[in-house]
Amino acid sequence: MWYNTKATKLLGIDYPIMQGPFGGNLSTVELTAAVSNAGGLGGYGAYTMSPQEIFDIDKQLKAATDKPYNINLWVSDHDIPPSGLSDEQYKKTTELFKPYFDEAGIPLPEKPAPFQSRFENQLEVILDVKPKVFSFMFGVPSVDVLEQCRRSGITTVGAATTLDEAIFLEAAGVDMIIASGFEAGGHRPSFLASAESSLTGTFVLLQLIREKVKIPIIAAGGIANGKGVAAALALGASAAQIGTAFLACDESNALPIHREMLFSDAAKYTTLSRAYTGRLGRGITSRIAKEIAGKEENILPFPLQTTLISPLRKAALDQQKWDMILFWGGQISPILKHTKAKELMHSLIEETNAYFDDLKG
Repeated sequence: MWYNTKATKLLGIDYPIMQGPFGGNLSTVELTAAVSNAGGLGGYGAYTMSPQEIFDIDKQLKAATDKPYNINLWVSDHDIPPSGLSDEQYKKTTELFKPYFDEAGIPLPEKPAPFQSRFENQLEVILDVKPKVFSFMFGVPSVDVLEQCRRSGITTVGAATTLDEAIFLEAAGVDMIIASGFEAGGHRPSFLASAESSLTGTFVLLQLIREKVKIPIIAAGGIANGKGVAAALALGASAAQIGTAFLACDESNALPIHREMLFSDAAKYTTLSRAYTGRLGRGITSRIAKEIAGKEENILPFPLQTTLISPLRKAALDQQKWDMILFWGGQISPILKHTKAKELMHSLIEETNAYFDDLKG
């Protein structure tokens, strides 16, 4: 059967369907548990959380489901140079963004405080609470950490945007690889070369990796229905990871206007932009993303750009200036249909079943 794959065996799930873990406070226990309880693998994005918050969320997840789930962290969680943020860089960025702050009628924020990496402390919690699956982006943890995960029965999953990254992850000793195509919503998790030079489509990337890598591959980007799942499996994936379609469900922590936008005509147009966080990510095209294109050298390093933009985003939401906000979303958004995670899971399973039944004919 189509659902008996290396991934379902390794992860202990019924169907090779994974929910993309959303960072930036967009994940919820309710969504993660709904997907896991329906036979897939729910995912929780925790890279912005403190160790204590991750511990508390894991406790809630264990209470909400007795099935496997995935907790996701970012290995490289900032791009700030050792010398810190210079006054000159901050001045250039604020000059570029001042017209938007003026339009919203709010003052420019103070220069962001230095950022302390949280990854090492977050890792300790992961090794302590032992989720069934620990996935990571923007790099790979040390060999020692991967070995500790293996001894603790934690399955490790790394994200690759290029064939080189996939080969690197396999050599490092991860258990599975997510082939993340440029169609996907959210941040591009590139780590060996710039995100701008790592823009391969999901199904091409999947086939390239399949030729060179022996461990199971998870296809991510541009998949939102059973046909997409079936196509990924037919090309050699062991599972499909679905982000935007689950983000659009009521159980996610996306704002009502964000979910509304994903079902609107605006979702036909998406853009890759660094303007909102300092790292390249895909969302529904916004005026700021269009106007800042080509001026990336004047954007603060991640996550200081997020800190800078945060008050502007809040003001734009309050004033319903939707064209100033980048609502995360992938290129597949125009075909979204479901607003309930359980219904989406059932639909994915039924459509994939039907597709493979038709093939048997």
